[in-house]
Amino acid sequence: MTETAVVYPVDEIPPVRALAAFGLQHVLAMYAGAVAVPLIVGGAMRLSAADLAYLITADLLVCGVATLIQCVGFWRFGVRLPIMQGCTFAAVSPMVLIGTTGGGLPAIYGAVIVAGLAIMLLAPVFGRLLRFFPPLVTGTVILIIGVSLLPVAGNWAAGGAGAKDFGAPRNLALAAFVLVVVLGVQRFAPAFLSRIAVLTGIVVGLAVAVPLGFTDFGGVADADWVGISTPFHFGAPEFRVSAIVSMLVVALVTMTETTGDLIAVGELTDRRIQRRSLADGLRADGLSTVLGGVFNTFPYTAYAQNVGLVGMTRVRSRWVVAAAGALLVLLGLLPKLGALVAAVPAPVLGGAGLVMFGTVAASGLRTLARVEFKDNHNLTVVAVSVAVGMLPVGVPGVYAKFPDWFQTVMNSGISAGCLTAIALNLLFNHLPSRRGGTDEPAAPAEGSQTPTRETTA
Repeated sequence: MTETAVVYPVDEIPPVRALAAFGLQHVLAMYAGAVAVPLIVGGAMRLSAADLAYLITADLLVCGVATLIQCVGFWRFGVRLPIMQGCTFAAVSPMVLIGTTGGGLPAIYGAVIVAGLAIMLLAPVFGRLLRFFPPLVTGTVILIIGVSLLPVAGNWAAGGAGAKDFGAPRNLALAAFVLVVVLGVQRFAPAFLSRIAVLTGIVVGLAVAVPLGFTDFGGVADADWVGISTPFHFGAPEFRVSAIVSMLVVALVTMTETTGDLIAVGELTDRRIQRRSLADGLRADGLSTVLGGVFNTFPYTAYAQNVGLVGMTRVRSRWVVAAAGALLVLLGLLPKLGALVAAVPAPVLGGAGLVMFGTVAASGLRTLARVEFKDNHNLTVVAVSVAVGMLPVGVPGVYAKFPDWFQTVMNSGISAGCLTAIALNLLFNHLPSRRGGTDEPAAPAEGSQTPTRETTA
């Protein structure tokens, strides 16, 4: 009798129809964030409309390639989990500074290439740090990721940051309608439809938004049918020390954020991140960042908003996200399709985002439920980490008077909260305790250590 090999949910390949629907859902969830970085950087540098369009299509193309590397993987590159890749917002401020002070895009791309190479070299080092990410830390980081993303959904729901009608009741009403549709489909629809509740909500919301004048498809008609990004389109890269140093700081921040996102997806998919898989995932980030510098785009990292979509839909197959990566490649090669997706109004995305990002936060609470909080300092670890992580989210200019490198690290609520959680866990659960005149190590509370061989390094 032959035994059938066990296929884990992460490795299952859904039917083609489901792959396409689930993949499109992931693309819509991250599209606005993906194109925001080239729009912000290009706008600050006052690039022409043609150059901005080129940056966007190049970004979508490399987003897709980076996602395929992360999900499908080859050799020691790729975590092989359902992870969407996109441009990191942590690099926006340094890149604007580099681009507007005389360096231009060539100096940005030189620094991005060096940062990508550094990430690949440092990936095994971060892999060895996995034992410092027990459920106490991972649950806190996942909670911070979800809560810090909620303002993004709120901005979308209000019409999009900078919109002339920001906060208009009709924007919020459309977002609320989409939210109701998503919840209704998830609760009452058949199993297949409930798993694409976000996509269904977006499609229904778009169908309502078009006749009400929420969107304009004029950009679709103006877009080209085919566009191919060529290496070093804006000139050969320049390697300036100051630009490289600032981008290396960004690299450390994105590695910390990616570590939190990979651990979150590992929790959601029941495939816990191990030392080797973490290093493989970070190494893929580095390779994608190098490709970004070569193909006229920016540093790449795991996208937290798609972590929420995995948790909400309970579709854990990495091949679904690989299909989303293939769609992004197509959008990068066919600008007209990209313009069509870009026409989805911000309030429609906002209604869906509230569910997705809230799901990430709830997943963090579920992880923290496994942690023991009695007769220890674990509650303090969670409380202070969440407070530090939410500070730049609630008060965006709180670190405006600090040096640029400090702002790069601490203006990201995710990296600030993650670093705080790691430091406090070390302080309370790893360092020796001198209570009662002894020098014995403090006994780690349940949930403060990972009970695997990773803790015995």
